Amino acid sequence: MIEMLIIAIIVIYIFIVNGKIDKNGVFSNNDKLCNLLKEKDYDFLLIAKYGDRVYNPNEVFMKRVRNGVLVAIALIFLFLSQMSYLTVIAGLVVGFLVYKNQYLSLKKWYRQHLNYIDSLLPYYLKTLEVLIHHYTVPVALAKSIDDAPEVFKPGLKKLVQRIEEGDSSIDPYMDFANDYPVRDSMRMMRLLYRLGLGEQEKKHQQLVSFSKSVSSLQAKAREQKYQARLNKMENKTMIMMVVTGGGSLILLLISIFMLVSV
Repeated sequence: MIEMLIIAIIVIYIFIVNGKIDKNGVFSNNDKLCNLLKEKDYDFLLIAKYGDRVYNPNEVFMKRVRNGVLVAIALIFLFLSQMSYLTVIAGLVVGFLVYKNQYLSLKKWYRQHLNYIDSLLPYYLKTLEVLIHHYTVPVALAKSIDDAPEVFKPGLKKLVQRIEEGDSSIDPYMDFANDYPVRDSMRMMRLLYRLGLGEQEKKHQQLVSFSKSVSSLQAKAREQKYQARLNKMENKTMIMMVVTGGGSLILLLISIFMLVSV
């Protein structure tokens, strides 16, 4: 089994070197298969961090897959002379860790910026609310894109495009909420969709209800922001107390040691 694997790897390597196999094409042409490995929140995390700088999240993901596979193959080649099941497994594990590294880094960044990202939606919706007073919901969405937070722009463009193409169902709104799983995004997108369906005579009443929901979200965002600041201050205070107490204890021990020595 190991011998067959070695021969297969050598043959594939020779084909790649001679240009018979396009290593980039192997991944780009099989993106549907590789997308089975993609984490559900990967696109959101990537766009949340990099915004419009990411033109194609799927392309970035395919680079992750490629790097992981290439690292695994390189490690297996490196230990060809000592090939065993253990080295193959070790190579695959390291390749998997390389593949997962970017996602774990994005998750860490998201946790550090959670309150800020969650606060973006209610403030954006407040701006959208002003536009809805003067335009229909689809037109207000289109006009809001330029002033929207960077993280929402790709999703908003996709949402508006689907509406303009004639999709009058709730699906574009729900897909946006799925792509941006921030706090209460599902509920707010449902309200926005219903607001777009409402008759002109009922628009004011629905807009008042929408405005109350947005204000409630803003209040939650402010409360969470202040709580995060309070927790940060408490942590800093605790660290100062530990450092001060530890320093005092060390000085006391040094003094006792000096007195005993004398």
